[in-house]
Amino acid sequence: MASPPRRIRVLIADDNRAVRRGLRLLLDNVPNIRVVAEVSNGLDAVTVALAEQIDVVLMDMQMPGLTGAEATREILRQHREVDPAREIAVLVMTSFALDGYVTEALDAGAIGYLLKSHDSDQLVDAIYSASRGEAVMSPRVVTPVLREFVRRGGNSSTRDQATLLSSAERRVVAALSSGVTSNEGIADYLHVSIHTVRSQLQSALKKTGLDDRTQLALWGVRNRLDTPAS
Repeated sequence: MASPPRRIRVLIADDNRAVRRGLRLLLDNVPNIRVVAEVSNGLDAVTVALAEQIDVVLMDMQMPGLTGAEATREILRQHREVDPAREIAVLVMTSFALDGYVTEALDAGAIGYLLKSHDSDQLVDAIYSASRGEAVMSPRVVTPVLREFVRRGGNSSTRDQATLLSSAERRVVAALSSGVTSNEGIADYLHVSIHTVRSQLQSALKKTGLDDRTQLALWGVRNRLDTPAS
């Protein structure tokens, strides 16, 4: 008989006790997720994440001791040294949508960035995704992040590959690259069915040879499909 799946071990790192309690209540009865510990500062986040073999850290950005970004960087650095064969993911869960915070967290190695005020309903799926090594991004911050990483690419030329796609596929990718990230949102925006959106996104992924929607959104920005002229 097959053994039951291993539960995802979660650490909540937030200096607000009410937030920690709310997150724990949300996660306590979720299948295959176990909240192992809560901490209120960045130094303890590093210590507990390593000592308790945590799989996913829910990390606030502003904490005493070490900031969320500093704690993220230190967790991942020490983890690589002591247990490189096992994955650990840091998922930022914060109140701040500032562009600088987002890029700072991702530069530190966070696998995702969610906002407490807008994305709590996505948290469970985000934890599952993070535990599989999949990036997770709040729709509220994805567009400035894409623009920042494109900007960092400097002026290196990118061959315009937009002609790979049909006009309908380009419209769907343009909506995705402009920050409309859900299938339902794209369907409403373009006045088409959700089935059409799914079909065109899958076709666009196949034609571009990309693996996921985040890569496709970045590809769209690089090929200027997020501009109004598109």
